[in-house]
Amino acid sequence: MTLLGAHRTARTPLDGAPVGAKLGALALLGGAVVLTHGVPAALGLLAAVLLAALLAALPPRATLRGLLPVLVTAVLAGAYQAWARGWAPAVEVVADLLTLVLAAAVVTATTPADRMLDALTRAARPLRRLGLPPDVVAVAVALVLRTVPEIARTVHEVRDAARARGLERDPRVWLTPAVLRVVGRARDLGEALAARGIVD
Repeated sequence: MTLLGAHRTARTPLDGAPVGAKLGALALLGGAVVLTHGVPAALGLLAAVLLAALLAALPPRATLRGLLPVLVTAVLAGAYQAWARGWAPAVEVVADLLTLVLAAAVVTATTPADRMLDALTRAARPLRRLGLPPDVVAVAVALVLRTVPEIARTVHEVRDAARARGLERDPRVWLTPAVLRVVGRARDLGEALAARGIVD
């Protein structure tokens, strides 16, 4: 289970909001997370994103399950910060990480892929002067959003198969097949894009 790229059909105020406004708000939020310091500011931004998640009607159980890897990473990063710098920086790091991931999840969950692709194409038009076709840039970003859930699903399937054989404790048993499957899908995708003239 992953949050990014998991668009769901629902009718909320955020679903009807312009894609550019949502992407702009996400960029502003990222800037605010970087520029503001202190536990109150970090917790305030996290509370705002939690409110947005409620407004977007994200399913609580699936959202929590999707946040689990992020929570583990945040706890490990927070534990190191608590040991190295104290509890206040630890709380700030954990809150900032959860804020950014959950905000990205709100945007992808409330934005259909075609509207996201159109908005990214328009935003990438200035890159044409640098020799980067906007449609290729937009497709690359869309592929990342689509690939994240696919990779998570592949790893989950391989681990389930290893668990059924009682071998989940050995990372080599499930990690190697997972990597091979991900690389194979990436190669197939690259060949498909090349066949359609999207990439060389």
